[in-house]
Amino acid sequence: MRARSLTLAAAAAALVAPAPALLSTAPTAGRPGSPLAVAREGTVLAADLLAKVRGCAAVSNGRYRSDDGTHADIPVCGAPGAVFWKADMDIDCDGRAGPLCNGRTDPLFSDSTAFQQSDGRYLSAEALSYIVVPAPSGIWSYRDHGIGAGSVAAVIYRDRVQYAVVGDTGPQDIIGEASYATAAALGVRPDPRGGGTPSGVTYIVFRNSRVSPIEDHAAAVAAGERLARNLVNEG
Repeated sequence: MRARSLTLAAAAAALVAPAPALLSTAPTAGRPGSPLAVAREGTVLAADLLAKVRGCAAVSNGRYRSDDGTHADIPVCGAPGAVFWKADMDIDCDGRAGPLCNGRTDPLFSDSTAFQQSDGRYLSAEALSYIVVPAPSGIWSYRDHGIGAGSVAAVIYRDRVQYAVVGDTGPQDIIGEASYATAAALGVRPDPRGGGTPSGVTYIVFRNSRVSPIEDHAAAVAAGERLARNLVNEG
């Protein structure tokens, strides 16, 4: 996970454009930030999920920053069977190098992720939809809430829902980051140099859920759709 500067965050805000409704969920090949091919994933509506996470019963002991130098004002909140936070989206391009995520395209590139896929290799940020959770600290520990490698998440941006897994950890005091593939699928500019979006992203992580193998995105979608439906129907 990277700690972006306020300058980069401002640049990202100017560069993000509304997502076109196209037919494929795969990011377009080529340089990071090239036009994206995106489509809605699953049948649970973003509006229905957002209606369930309007308020915040904080489960964190403190609050997180969105980036280095910003005010700590983001709590982790509780929901039935889940936790959630509302933040920005920084782009994680770490893990197994590929044509879109590597030391040339990303000046902060790391060739490892906190968790590994079933064959022992690190995750591929450009191929797998995953989110980043803060490393455990006195603010909050994901481990204490039934969350770990492969936990299922619903990531919401505007009217889109993308299912993902917990795939990496980041700084103890910063929150709001997802893989290149997650951003591309949501129509967020995935360029690790200046992409992402400075606000408007909701991350819902379902407790005691796990996709195995972690790289099976179809399994994440199936589990995520079921868990999201349960949350929407709660109460």
